[in-house]
Amino acid sequence: MRPHLIKSTLVAGAALAVLAACGTGSGDRTSEARGTEAAVPAPPERKPVRGLPGMPPVLDPEDVYAADRPNKLSPVVKDFPSRVYVPNTNSDTVTVIDPKTYEVTETIRVGRQPQHVVPSWDLKTLWVNNNRGHTLTPIDPRTGKAGKEVEVHDPYNLYFTPNGRYAVVMASLDRQLVFRDPHTMEVKKTVPVSCYGVNHADFSLDGRYFIVSCEFSGELLKVDTEKMEVVGQQRLPFQGAMPQDVKVSPDGKKFYVADMMAHGMWVLDGDRFGKPTLLPTGKGCHGLYVSRDSREMYVTNRGEGTVSVFDFTQDRLTRKWRLPDGGSPDMGGVSADGKVLWLSGRYDAEVYAVDTRTGIQLARIPVGSGPHGLAVYPQPGRYSLGHTGVFR
Repeated sequence: MRPHLIKSTLVAGAALAVLAACGTGSGDRTSEARGTEAAVPAPPERKPVRGLPGMPPVLDPEDVYAADRPNKLSPVVKDFPSRVYVPNTNSDTVTVIDPKTYEVTETIRVGRQPQHVVPSWDLKTLWVNNNRGHTLTPIDPRTGKAGKEVEVHDPYNLYFTPNGRYAVVMASLDRQLVFRDPHTMEVKKTVPVSCYGVNHADFSLDGRYFIVSCEFSGELLKVDTEKMEVVGQQRLPFQGAMPQDVKVSPDGKKFYVADMMAHGMWVLDGDRFGKPTLLPTGKGCHGLYVSRDSREMYVTNRGEGTVSVFDFTQDRLTRKWRLPDGGSPDMGGVSADGKVLWLSGRYDAEVYAVDTRTGIQLARIPVGSGPHGLAVYPQPGRYSLGHTGVFR
């Protein structure tokens, strides 16, 4: 229930209680009975979330994405031009697209093998992860201009702790989680891991832990955010599992992990970190993106050119959209108004724009070779947890 409705209910309940107490005395049973029948029970009180120290307060304990409503842009980004930034892994470039015209406005030369374009925690910078170039290229989203590269070894993917204290580099080939200063990228702590291919992640509702996928060994890690330590590890119950994107449910009770070899999402209780169950979605399940109203999640099936739609409340898949002429939908994001899902076509040197109401393809735009971690920017939210744009 929304705050203003809770307030109205409490006021109504209090008013009725006062009327019941204003009877003529203990013998006025009729008045007492009527007051009791009319009283509306107060809803259960929501306990505040005890979040990671320094983390902005959780807006709604029932919806971790409450800050991501349509066009609810932070004052930090409200004047930034709306653009789609596409890292082309094989071309060593970032293609910039105007989402209103579907036209390419610029091509930016970056380091070797850019994998993802990642919004910084404070929303002021876009970091291009040049994986084999061992650098990060900063882009100013206000001007669209690239700055001086920063040396960072093996930056396959990049996240930020919910309190903004650290950047977390997913050093896939180094087999490390590297906690760095979020601005200078100076190393603060290196955490070796025993799995192969640390890749994607998402944080719990309270920000106190995060779940990491290890794509080359088919494993998951649970990491204590404050201690910067791995506190849990498990192998997925599927031979040849290859976990990819990770997303927490709006209520924070479940984590969903895309698996491109199991062709579906693993559903996991993050707190317990027990055995997950598999929900088949389609061949090559890869990327997970939550709708602006927190009701649905768009699931890209890269191996069959489709997008599955998962309903959180119904706990099931409700639709499947197929791209005309096929394709390889990979990573991306939702437009600020929530009406368009933008996705890179990993093996087809193109980008897709899909209507989130109908599933109809709105545009198919040629880009460089190997487009990967596409970022739509700006997006609603108070701060960024990284990747291609995970906002809270």
